[in-house]
This record gives sequence, structure tokens and C-alpha cells, in this order.
Amino acid sequence: MTPTMEMTTTWVTVCGIADLEPGWGEVALIGTRQVALIRLAEEEVYAVDHHDPHTGAPVMARGIVGSRGERPTIASPLHKQVYDLGTGECFTDGALALRTYRTRIVGGMIEVELEV
Repeated sequence: MTPTMEMTTTWVTVCGIADLEPGWGEVALIGTRQVALIRLAEEEVYAVDHHDPHTGAPVMARGIVGSRGERPTIASPLHKQVYDLGTGECFTDGALALRTYRTRIVGGMIEVELEV
């Protein structure tokens, strides 16, 4: 029997909410990890991996922000695969998924939850 490894997480302060424009992505370097931050509304920020799941290119912060019904999305700027910003599900290719990170806003600062 193999021992189970418990994953621990930590919240990392990335930037101020005022540093991001609504409807636009920016990339943050958190340690060695590139995370795309997408602000949709005053208090609504999503964080996803900056690397395109299809090509591996670091481009997702420059993706096309939109929606499918009530679900916020981002489309890869390279091949236009569309991903759910909340779940990472790919609407256009079920074999692909975009890594997502939980976010919160504390005192006007955006925090991203990362595994440690």
C-alpha cells in the first residue's frame, strides 16, 4: 500500500485589482509559473495557465475573452480553441483542458491559490 500524499496550497498575492483592465488578460510570473489573469468585472478575476494546452506556447493572456451562455471563456490566440475560464474545459476539443487556479481579492489585491 502506498502512502497518500496530501497536497497543500498557499495563497500568493500577485497584483492589485486596479492593475488589470476588464476584458483583458495579463501574465504574471509566480515563482517559475506563468499565470494568465483575466479580469471580467470589478470583483471577478480568473487565473489560468499561460501556456496553450494545444501547442505549449505561452500565449493565453493574449487570448480572446468571451462567453458561452453564462460561462466566461477564453480562446487561444493561435488555433482558437475555446476554454471555460472557471473549469478549464475545452469546448472545441474534449481532449484538451486549460489548467485553472482559484483567485480571491483581499484588500484590493488579487491572490492566486497555488500548490506547494
